[in-house]
Amino acid sequence: MSAQAKPGSALLLAIVIGALAADQLTKYAVEKFTPPGSERVLIPRFLNLLHTSNPGVAFGLFAGSANPWKPALLIGFSVLVIAMLVWLLATDRAGGPLGRCGIALILGGAAGNVLDRFSRHSVTDFIDFYVGRFHWYTFNIADSAIVVGAALVVLELFRDGSQRTQVRA
Repeated sequence: MSAQAKPGSALLLAIVIGALAADQLTKYAVEKFTPPGSERVLIPRFLNLLHTSNPGVAFGLFAGSANPWKPALLIGFSVLVIAMLVWLLATDRAGGPLGRCGIALILGGAAGNVLDRFSRHSVTDFIDFYVGRFHWYTFNIADSAIVVGAALVVLELFRDGSQRTQVRA
């Protein structure tokens, strides 16, 4: 018996590779053409390019930890998450179309950040976004893919819930 590709698997693979490639290409450009710590205003009072390095996790958590096991633990956890996401997609347990696309974006983003951790023991961030006094932590394309992917998964969950409610009524 031969294994057949599931419908839409080529699109999901393209989403994963696209998110990963966009992340790595933008990080490469930032690292090559801007010195660490440099800041360039792209849209005044809204968006800057700020070359930073995050040795911690999201929002800089654990960045100051001197634990020698930190890089290995962060990489190990990331690899486990990536394996779970691959399993969800491969076993067709990622939900409907929005959920599958969301999981693919999360997978591409997670792979981009784990590649940074393998090669540098930190993640390159460069998007500095703010509105008025509200200022986000500096992030990258991988982080954006993860957030958009999570939003798609949540949207799918809400959509499925409303469809189940309509069926029962």
